[in-house]
Amino acid sequence: MAKLDQQQNNLSRIEGKYLMFSLNGEEYGIGILKVKEIIGIMPVTTIPQTPDFVKGVFNLRGKVIPVIDLKVCFGMPSGDYNDRTAIIVTELKTETQLHTMGMVVDSVSEVKPIKAGEIGAPPAFGVSVAVGCILGMAKSDGKVRILLNIDKVLKNEETASLDQAA
Repeated sequence: MAKLDQQQNNLSRIEGKYLMFSLNGEEYGIGILKVKEIIGIMPVTTIPQTPDFVKGVFNLRGKVIPVIDLKVCFGMPSGDYNDRTAIIVTELKTETQLHTMGMVVDSVSEVKPIKAGEIGAPPAFGVSVAVGCILGMAKSDGKVRILLNIDKVLKNEETASLDQAA
């Protein structure tokens, strides 16, 4: 009984509004409070000797922002960019600091409220994303969407390469 109460408490903590976006035809969501802004794809300056997932940096109102390709982070083929490709500028919290970064996604669709009753536990296998960065699976409107914990998408050594890029 106590375990069920704990699971319900965990789900109620992750209920809220999520920005929905797609990668290779799969739908994902990140908490809207993590999103600083959404911009169309733009040229980035590549930085030598950075990991493949780091696409480079761009200037956002005088601040140099590192950009990652979320598909490459998740082991998916990168693919071509088009007019629906977007950069989600977000804040990533690590143990020591906040990092502002841009994430390239195929498209952004909507901001969607997700209730605790619509969220299930992530599967232990069969998902192209590391299970540790999944908050849960949202089931609504006949679709299943993967809710991401953006703070866990990159490992500590990967956030260090973002610092070097910026």
